[in-house]
Amino acid sequence: MLQTAKLIPQGQGLASVLVKRAATVTLDWDLRQKSRFEATDSLGRSVGVFLPRGTVVRGGDVLIAEDGSLIRVEAAPQTVLRITACTAHGSPFDLTRAAYHLGNRHVPIELRPDYLQIEPDHVLADMLCAMHLIVNPVEAPFEPEAGAYSSHGAHAHAHVEPAAPHVHGPGCNHDHGHEHSGHDDHHDHHDHGPHAH
Repeated sequence: MLQTAKLIPQGQGLASVLVKRAATVTLDWDLRQKSRFEATDSLGRSVGVFLPRGTVVRGGDVLIAEDGSLIRVEAAPQTVLRITACTAHGSPFDLTRAAYHLGNRHVPIELRPDYLQIEPDHVLADMLCAMHLIVNPVEAPFEPEAGAYSSHGAHAHAHVEPAAPHVHGPGCNHDHGHEHSGHDDHHDHHDHGPHAH
């Protein structure tokens, strides 16, 4: 087994041509937040990773193996809940409000300019729907924020166990003309309650 105990965040300082030619290892979020794990790289080698406690591995980071070889980390797509603002009944500020409420619950959250991503959780999906946001399960890499007081690689939040995405059935009172390509088998998560639009 090839061992590595060194990580270069985002390959900083390494020649880009070397990083591009490096073997890769594709890891999901659950594995990337561990400091010790085993994986198989794109060359079929078994790699033992032994990083300092609390280290979080990000997509784009580069591991340096004991033999000097480079292994580029890729974030594996996984099921996440993508949260977007409802353009018909809300505003982009709704995402800021959602990030605030999720942060108060210490939920790992990926912040993007036009959407948020969290691990599947039907209770949180219901809360977000009540806030008039659109919540859809998607397959995508998950890169949550590290936290305000943590350096690169520190894991400073509680981990929420993933649950099955919450899907509404007929009669859920959520049909108001949203069309989202690629999600024909899922309804958008909306609950607009008694107020008028």
